[in-house]
Amino acid sequence: MRKLIASINMTLDGFCDHTSVEPDEEVHDYYADLLRNAGVILYGRVTYQLMEYWRALVAKPSGEKSLDDFAITMDAVPKVVFSYTLTYLDWASARLAMQSLEAEVTLLKSQPGKDIYIGSPSLIVQLLNHQLVDELQLCIHPVLAGSGRPLFENIIGHRNLQFKQARNLTAGAMIVTYQLTY
Repeated sequence: MRKLIASINMTLDGFCDHTSVEPDEEVHDYYADLLRNAGVILYGRVTYQLMEYWRALVAKPSGEKSLDDFAITMDAVPKVVFSYTLTYLDWASARLAMQSLEAEVTLLKSQPGKDIYIGSPSLIVQLLNHQLVDELQLCIHPVLAGSGRPLFENIIGHRNLQFKQARNLTAGAMIVTYQLTY
């Protein structure tokens, strides 16, 4: 059975607004490596549309190796998008979910293959509430945003986490990994 791993950038005060942090080369390299080992990544509409930015970098590289490598990796990884409003996706590696979030994820987890990643805050919360997330990988940036979208807003019930590992990045961010226990 494949693991479902929630992986996201966040500020030290718990916000996951992408405008609050500035990922550096090391963060881009980390996420490129992570996605090279992903079987699929799950997005909600908003995050999916933000990630479409990387398609342009594939067509017209920036010249920055870490950005261009991440763009190529992002372009290649299979994506499943959960949306009530989108009816068509023109990114070749993406498809709209055909079932409910819980049903789609349960099916994906039961299939052989590489692990499944979640990259959208709303999906992370919903899947935590369905007790389907196996692991949290939080890239915590040394930023106090003061406001924004809290990552763990609307969590239902208590969740126990088991520390797995931490990795310090040179610019001060830290990647902390926890296993969920239900």
